[in-house]
Amino acid sequence: MMAPPLSPLARGAVLVAACLGLLFDGIELGLMPIASRSVSKSLLGDGFTEAAAGDWFARFTAALMLGAAVGGIILGNLGDRVGRTRAMGISVLFYSVFAAMGTWVHTQEEMLALRFLVGLGVGGMWPNGMALVAECWPAAARPLVSGLMSAALNAGILLLSQLARTWPVSPDSWRWLFLLAGFPTALGVVVLAFLPESPTWLANRQKAKLPPPPIRELFRPELLRITLAAILLASIPLVGAWSASKWMIPWADQVAGSANASYKAATQGWWALGATIGSFCGAQLATMLGRRASYFLISLGTTALTLAMFLLTAPLEPAFHPVVFAQGLVATLFFGWLAVFLPEMFPTRVRATGSGLAYNSGRFITSAGVLAAGGLLSILGGDYARVGAACSLVYCLGIVAIALAPDTRRDLET
Repeated sequence: MMAPPLSPLARGAVLVAACLGLLFDGIELGLMPIASRSVSKSLLGDGFTEAAAGDWFARFTAALMLGAAVGGIILGNLGDRVGRTRAMGISVLFYSVFAAMGTWVHTQEEMLALRFLVGLGVGGMWPNGMALVAECWPAAARPLVSGLMSAALNAGILLLSQLARTWPVSPDSWRWLFLLAGFPTALGVVVLAFLPESPTWLANRQKAKLPPPPIRELFRPELLRITLAAILLASIPLVGAWSASKWMIPWADQVAGSANASYKAATQGWWALGATIGSFCGAQLATMLGRRASYFLISLGTTALTLAMFLLTAPLEPAFHPVVFAQGLVATLFFGWLAVFLPEMFPTRVRATGSGLAYNSGRFITSAGVLAAGGLLSILGGDYARVGAACSLVYCLGIVAIALAPDTRRDLET
């Protein structure tokens, strides 16, 4: 028996809640690139060096990515077990409560532990929010709503960068950022108390009468190839973004220095503006050009622009921010693409589990990759440009990897 669809008002509430959850998710993702160097300078005191700041930025990023990988898999599976809405509300509470606790840290180690805990919620938000909206909206609207959700995440990064431009983040003034990041606690409570559940999930649970799906179900013969292809295609943009692209923020901070404290926020703002447009258009591009052609072209363009950003420009040069904008736009086309494609690859019974596993498996690799990049930064004497350029070559893998992907659509009601 098919579940009755939600009313237009209820569908709208689901979309707004998911977009807000992802917008605040974006604030969490954009927080440490802006704040990390100031946090390290404040907490390390006389022990601060540029090499140490780069190493701690790598550690904070790796902790967040590791937490997001674990949270995406566990909380994604929780969405298949207890419902999309409950798991999404829990995810929002995780990232907001633990982010707010960063306001009162006294050591780098305390901040490191909190970034891992924040990551649990960051990772759980994406698969549950995407699965909930995909199952509540009609198929014809999915590219549009998927694009809106992907854009919302980068709009959070853009919002944070504008706040940091207005109130510059410095070693003497950074704790307010973490207090701000705790505000979405209210959203988590509202989601748990009032947001409707996916009718598709409810009908599937009532019809199947089966125990909750274990993660190992994704590796059974009928789903193994799809699962491995999804993991690979989701991993490439994640590893590239955090092991390569994000080094432009501490690089801008290093070059501009305290004399131009808002320059790093402006740099992230230009990137996030491009990313907001790109992540929205990625879903439309995947639909218009086809999945394989669009992924191939995005991989090619991102490789070229990331190399140009680190090798052909530099912070404070006139061309730097235009190239940063273009790189953000093209690199985040990947995530709009993923928003449409990943949910389609998996049947309803394991959709949130499969999407979470695929999207977040790359974060395990990213954690190791960022730490390796931090070590490379020390070897190269704090040269952010050379590290970013070397790590950007990971995007080249997408040119080859897309050939392994199935070029079919799955009915979201199966």
